[in-house]
Amino acid sequence: MSSEPFDHGYYSRFYESDRSRVHGASEVASLCTAVTAMMQWWGVPLASALDVGAGVGLWRDWFSAHRPQVAYRSVEVSRYACAKYGHERRDITKWRAQTSFDLVICQGVLPYLDDASCERAIGNLAAMTGGVLYLEAITRRDMKRVVDAKRTDMSVFGRTAAWYRQRLRVHYTEVGCGLWAKKDAGLLFYDLERSPRVRASARASRSTVTRGSQV
Repeated sequence: MSSEPFDHGYYSRFYESDRSRVHGASEVASLCTAVTAMMQWWGVPLASALDVGAGVGLWRDWFSAHRPQVAYRSVEVSRYACAKYGHERRDITKWRAQTSFDLVICQGVLPYLDDASCERAIGNLAAMTGGVLYLEAITRRDMKRVVDAKRTDMSVFGRTAAWYRQRLRVHYTEVGCGLWAKKDAGLLFYDLERSPRVRASARASRSTVTRGSQV
């Protein structure tokens, strides 16, 4: 039996089998379309993207088909996924690139990390985010009320949403649906686009660019 946590057996069950996976290419394509469309709506440039925990490469496939001009980079900690799907092998708890990316994607990674490792990962993600982070991380509440336990790997750390938000808000402004705007990116949001729990003193603003409104 393999000692690798994210081996062929793991991927076969949770990602590669139509019978047991949660999401496939069509669902992730809808997500990709939504994330990039919101960035376009906010006026965020999208010339580069980093996919952390790229798995079976569904984001890469979408970018290749729909946004081939975007410089896309995928990293994974799984030896199996790197070998089969062609990602760079990187550990987000220890690694950060020397450059930033307009979009950083981190889907289903952080819940596998203990608290200290997760904090380091968030710091590394923030250091590499030039514009927007898309983050999916199931919480303790999600595990009880939202996810399909038969199709979801429940062997994760069930932290609260408040735990994640406290650490993410050091670096980001929460703008909903898993999207977090880097505070130093100079992005401007309408009041109702932001999380209502963000204090006025912590809100991002930009003085040189404004957004239009049809009213």
